Amino acid sequence: MPESPALLVVLIVVAIAFGVTNGFNDAANAIATVIGTRSLSPRKAILMAAACNFAGAATGTAVAMTIGKGIVAAEYVNMTIVLAGVGAIVIWGVLATYSGMPISLTHGLVAGLVGAGIAQAGSVAIVWQVLTRVLSAVAIAPILGFGGGFLVMVGIMWAFRHKAPNKVRLFFANAQILSAAFLSYSHGKNDGQMPIGVISMALMAYYGYSEFYIPVWAVLVSATAISMGTAFGGWRVIQTLGLKMTTLRPAGGFAANLSAAVVIELASHFGIPVSTTHCASSAIMGVGATRRLSAVKWGIVRNIVLTWILTFPACGLLGWGIAELLQVFS
Repeated sequence: MPESPALLVVLIVVAIAFGVTNGFNDAANAIATVIGTRSLSPRKAILMAAACNFAGAATGTAVAMTIGKGIVAAEYVNMTIVLAGVGAIVIWGVLATYSGMPISLTHGLVAGLVGAGIAQAGSVAIVWQVLTRVLSAVAIAPILGFGGGFLVMVGIMWAFRHKAPNKVRLFFANAQILSAAFLSYSHGKNDGQMPIGVISMALMAYYGYSEFYIPVWAVLVSATAISMGTAFGGWRVIQTLGLKMTTLRPAGGFAANLSAAVVIELASHFGIPVSTTHCASSAIMGVGATRRLSAVKWGIVRNIVLTWILTFPACGLLGWGIAELLQVFS
């Protein structure tokens, strides 16, 4: 496919759409618990998440660089691969959000790029070392989220065991708002970097840059896109995480948010794209499991995990298929 100015514009628009979809689906990650415990109204929670997502997306570029130059080798990057990869996750993200299923848009984008890269140049185009690291995070992040949520909740129960329940509830109703803001920020710092990486890939393919370059305007546009998506909310996903998976109280919401945010922050520091959805969902499961295993609605969990598993092959196939179609019509 020729590297035309019009196609560059299309790619930037699609990347912005991806950012909006990301915020729309992943709004639930940070604010589902604070809404589920009624510590904040949905309107206030969504506005807070939008502001914090913007701040996170505008801070640091380590994850954007991994996406932009670490999945598909720089010498193979072209407009077709970028457009097919992003198109795959936009389609999958819209379908999942409509179904109320929280998914990993991060892993969906990676899978879409891998599928498109293989369609264009074969397996040689993929940086397998980086991809292996991302795939490892698929298994490790939920384990850390679940374990962190469980341990932090146990610690809270022990530390506040002699306190009056009303005082504990009031304290964590306020503390949970701070933890939700922290999770929103960390989400923006990891998932919010995705559109930045995509736009920078498109610019590298169009201008033939030898070095990966991230312009300031791409950071600002991407941060705005994810904030807009978050501001629109994703009420079906919020209901799944905050209201259906388990019964949460403010202390549990605080434990889940804090655990997930710490895992995501550590990953962002090392430039590893992780699923904020996996971290947040598994942390909620860990908190619910401190009461009893039956407190978690495992039927809902099964559907969520199934969607997680399907994301990689579905987006990989979509990316491959879109790339093949683009080649036919180019």
